[in-house]
Amino acid sequence: MQAWQNLNSADSLDSFVSLTTAFILGSVIGFERQYRQRTAGLRTNALVAVAAASFVDLASHLNGNIGATQVTAYVVSGVGFLGAGTIMKEGLNVRGLNTAATLWGSAAVGACAGADLIVNALLAAIFVLAANTLLRPVVNTINRTPINDETSEVTYQLHVIVANDEQKHAMVTLEHLLDHAEYPLAHLDVESFNEHEVEITATLLSTSAKSEVLDRITARLVEKPYVKQAFWNPSTTE
Repeated sequence: MQAWQNLNSADSLDSFVSLTTAFILGSVIGFERQYRQRTAGLRTNALVAVAAASFVDLASHLNGNIGATQVTAYVVSGVGFLGAGTIMKEGLNVRGLNTAATLWGSAAVGACAGADLIVNALLAAIFVLAANTLLRPVVNTINRTPINDETSEVTYQLHVIVANDEQKHAMVTLEHLLDHAEYPLAHLDVESFNEHEVEITATLLSTSAKSEVLDRITARLVEKPYVKQAFWNPSTTE
């Protein structure tokens, strides 16, 4: 009987408006993601927005503004875990950060709708869409600009392939060359390259390294008779 007592046409209409707003705006955000074939697309963003609106709307009806505020905090942290699942690390490169941020934006839209802040929900959706569409040409222009070694912050890795029995000798030489160039070393990893050789990977701390200096270091390494291969690569993708 409690369910019948809780029926209220005004409250039901309020919830319908909130959830409908969240569904429409979340779907609009998700459509842009789906069109670009991203991991979290139309349905995911719509569900995140509707779920966030449902939780906030429920808390608001049960405990007013205090309840809505408390649940919104949980929505923020909960969607953070969901977004973390879309982030993938491939070596030094990280993918999915934008998708995770978009999910967070959809949750914000839903939370605003659930709190009956329809205008705020609309504005949030507009700015999320603007970030994913209007800023894209700016990002592409920046990415096409040649990297300036003096101003960019890049992570560099030096790779050296040597025979198993020359591993220690090569590591000493590599560290000496980096020290001489005053390039701080973040960490040094050694992995088996094949049955008779290992690959030494020196990861530098984020710093303004010069390409020509790294080229000289690898050239010095290749001159050593015990070094089979030596090369370096930057990582600037997020």
